[in-house]
Formats: sequence, C-alpha cells, structure tokens
Amino acid sequence: MVINTDLLKWEHPVHDGVVMKKDVDLLIIGGGPAGMTAAQYGARAALKTLLIEQSAFGGQALMINCLENYPGNSAGRSGSEISLDLHKQAEAFGAELFSGTVIFLRKKEKLFEAGLEDGGLIRAKAVIFATGAGHRTLDIPGETQFSGVGVSYCASCDGPFFKNKKIFMVGGGDAVCDEAEFLSKITPDITILVRRSEFRAQKAIAQRILNNKSIRVWFNTRITAIKGVEKVESIILENTKTGEKREEPTAAVFIFAGILPKTELLTELAVTLDNAGFIKTNQNMETSVPGLFAVGDVRSSPFRQVVVAASDGAIAAHTAAAHIAEIPETNV
Repeated sequence: MVINTDLLKWEHPVHDGVVMKKDVDLLIIGGGPAGMTAAQYGARAALKTLLIEQSAFGGQALMINCLENYPGNSAGRSGSEISLDLHKQAEAFGAELFSGTVIFLRKKEKLFEAGLEDGGLIRAKAVIFATGAGHRTLDIPGETQFSGVGVSYCASCDGPFFKNKKIFMVGGGDAVCDEAEFLSKITPDITILVRRSEFRAQKAIAQRILNNKSIRVWFNTRITAIKGVEKVESIILENTKTGEKREEPTAAVFIFAGILPKTELLTELAVTLDNAGFIKTNQNMETSVPGLFAVGDVRSSPFRQVVVAASDGAIAAHTAAAHIAEIPETNV
C-alpha cells in the first residue's frame, strides 16, 4: 500500500527553535482518530486544547486503504483522507495540534505536567491519553513490504477485500478465533496457523472454530516468509516439530500475534491496567487517576475500530470539560 503523502502535508505548529512552555486546559497525547476527535470536542467546549503527536497525525488509520465501514463514508475514502479531515476540523474549532515527543507525564496536586523531548513543559488541568497500541509483528521477510496489500492485522477492516479468496491467519488466542469467525462469512477458504499443538483461546471459542467447515487449523506451523510481487501471492510455512518447509499460495495473511499498548509514559502515575497492559476506564473514559482519561486502542476495550476510537474521544473531552470546570482558574 502507498499512502498519499500529499494528504499529510497539512499545516501545524512547529517549534521554530523555541522551547515550548505552555499552560492549557486540556492536553491530548496522541493524534490518531481518538485524539483528534477529543481535540475537536475539547475546543468546541471552549477549552484551551493542545494535542501533541509524536509521528504522523492519523496513527494506524493512515494504513487503511479504504475505510468503508466508517459511518457516512459510503464513497470509501482512505484512512489518510479521513485523518486529514479530522485534523482540519480540530484546528477549525480552535485546537492546537503540535508535532513533538512527550518524554514524561506526572501530576502535581491538581495539575498535570508533560515534559517534551526538547525541554519544553506543558501544564494542563486534564489529560486525554490517546497513544494507541502497536500490532505485535512476526518480523519475517515480506511482512512490512506487503502490509496493506495482502498483509493485515484487522479482519473487519480488510476482510471484505478478499471475498471468496484463500486466506491464512496467524495466532492461537481469542482474537484470531473471533476474527476467523468473521472472515468465514466472507470466504470459505480459511486456514489458521498455530505455532503450538493447541489453541491458547478459551475452549468454547476454540471449539467453534474447529466445528466451522470454512476454517482449517494447522497446529505446529509457523510462517517464515511472505512472498509476492506487488501483493501477497504465497507464504513459506515451517513445521515447528520437524522443521519441514513448504510453500502455499494465498491472497492474504491476517496476523493476530497480539497488540502492545503504548503506556510507557504512565510510569509516574498510578494508573490501573488490565491483565494485558491496557488502561482500565469507566464508561466516561476516566482512569484511576482523577483528570486523566484514556481513549482509543490504548484503552481496555472489547472492540477496536476507528468509529469506536472517535466515540471514546468525544466522551473523554465531554467528561474532561466537567472535570476542568471544578478547578479554580487561578491554578493555570
């Protein structure tokens, strides 16, 4: 997949060699769909809103060729196009979106302090944590090359592009089983590759997969390479017990080796995480730390989609506004 880089060349504040020292009402860390939606709603609530993004505004949504399941996007625009709209909307309402790297986040009494890599310091009455999560990769030849053109980490995002095509899936947990059931409604030719001799998934979930006539399961098998020219055409498989290798044709490889929440900045805050390391929140996106909210893929959630991330951001900004209203103006 090739991202249209022209869509990413929007204007946003830069340092220009000046170390940023700023007091704001609402600080948002992370510029994916959740963070940019939060910025829009925060600014619309008349909050002095600053969003800081370390890399590209849009996050993982930038990797989606056609975001066909986003409400109202019947034309099937790309993730990068929708990300550009989210960016423009947030700025139009008065939010400031900034490229930079936050290296620490701490709380002093009722205020948060965020330190920037260049020595800048931001103080905020509330923080929305929208750093996202990264897919755990296989680190094999071809995986990066064919990402978006046959290699995917999201069945509901990309599965419909492979209707009635041959698909291989990688993983042994609940996620791969859930996604395989979804894909089995799209194609009758699915093979799940499990490195071990059994699933790690819950037994009831695994049994549904074993009973599904559209799904084969090959245990003790792993992928060592993904091959093709402009898109995925085949994979190299290895038996984890015998070491025997063979090549299999396929149209797509869906990888569910797990995702890693980006929570490194929370070491100075007593934030409650779930067993997988994702941030626990209530329905208002409030974490265990007053004034700190978590949204999007970094949050403990049963379903991770762009539309869910946007909803998280809107709810968090709304709740943050109520929290900020209780803090005396003299503090910032």
